[in-house]
Amino acid sequence: MVCYNDGMQHRLMILGSLDEFVSLVDYARSKGIYTIVCDGYEHGPAKAHADAAFNIDVRNTEAIAQLCREQKVDGIISSFSDLLAECLIDIADSADLPCYAKPENFRYLREKPLMKEMFANLGINSAQAVKVFRDSIADDIAPIGYPCVVKPANGYGSHGIYIIRNEGELREKYDEIASYSTLGYALAERLYTGHEFNMMNWIVDGEVVTLSIADRETSSDDPMVIPYVSRCAYPSRLIDIVEEEAREIVKKVADYVGIYNGPLSMQFFWSEEDGVQVCECAGRLFGYEHELVTHACGLSIEELLVDHVYDHEALCKLLKDHTPHHPRHSCGLYLHGIGGTVANVDTVLEAMEYPHVAETALYYQPGEEITGVMPYTVRFYLKADTREEIDETAERIFANVKVLDADGNNLLRPDKLAVY
Repeated sequence: MVCYNDGMQHRLMILGSLDEFVSLVDYARSKGIYTIVCDGYEHGPAKAHADAAFNIDVRNTEAIAQLCREQKVDGIISSFSDLLAECLIDIADSADLPCYAKPENFRYLREKPLMKEMFANLGINSAQAVKVFRDSIADDIAPIGYPCVVKPANGYGSHGIYIIRNEGELREKYDEIASYSTLGYALAERLYTGHEFNMMNWIVDGEVVTLSIADRETSSDDPMVIPYVSRCAYPSRLIDIVEEEAREIVKKVADYVGIYNGPLSMQFFWSEEDGVQVCECAGRLFGYEHELVTHACGLSIEELLVDHVYDHEALCKLLKDHTPHHPRHSCGLYLHGIGGTVANVDTVLEAMEYPHVAETALYYQPGEEITGVMPYTVRFYLKADTREEIDETAERIFANVKVLDADGNNLLRPDKLAVY
């Protein structure tokens, strides 16, 4: 047995079992770590790769904390989603396992009103937001007016978020929006403008190491629904403009919430008129995206995550001299489905052979119904030496790839490249 750091075999709890965790489990096992995978997905693919697997909903944090004690776990790790990150913090706290944040401070990265309060306290430019209650919609929305974005106050993912243009629309959608929150109200904020970015960072001994800054490009087929992500491209075309200001903001947030060693990502906008406008910060790395960092610069996110738990010196060495100005270019294309039964995926199979296609994930096969359980219908990862090569292949995929039903209707939502 090749042990990771000393003469004793470590026992690592990995929270999450979907496809993004397979490489993490495989890497941990390659370092001689005993891996225990746990979540509520009985057939999560990472469970087949682990030394042990348990089916417990991640929101049942006390049960998983007890499992950690029973299994003599000495480390816990997760990433890629807000829900997993929040549950990780609570489980680690209950099981007395080392972790990068405490529940009382992590709330500032999970509850949007507290996040807005934090931004205001730190002088961070963020869209004005107001709480909106069912019985006082007109008065509550008055300070920001229409159009605005209305969202759950503490929901997960992008569920229940709408662009609202008048009071009638808000009254029609309010109950649905509020149903995704446990706080009894919705949150409304001004529409963001400008170019959009995803930024992933790792805090090392209190200092910000920026792993990546990507252009987050969106498309839309419904003026009332917020645009969906169609592409994330690395490194950003505008990295030289936004990097310094964005890093200073991340440092302020890290200090505020007490993250001294650990992940802190940020979504933000930039325009010449307003500079950087922060959308939100998250105590995790972005899901279905971290692989693009590896494609662009070779940094292993799996190694980073495991080093964080067991070998701080190795982590420092891994990130020494790292720069978000990656030597190569990569992008993820995220093709969303509209529902229906898949009959033909020939153009997807053809696109797998296009130049610069590094990976493809087809989540629905002929005969299966697109239900929305998976975040995307098809996902492509591209890598190349230049942004021009990436853009050419992305445009070709957006134009040609279709997932058809039995009547020949395309089940994919339309996508387009952003204009810079």
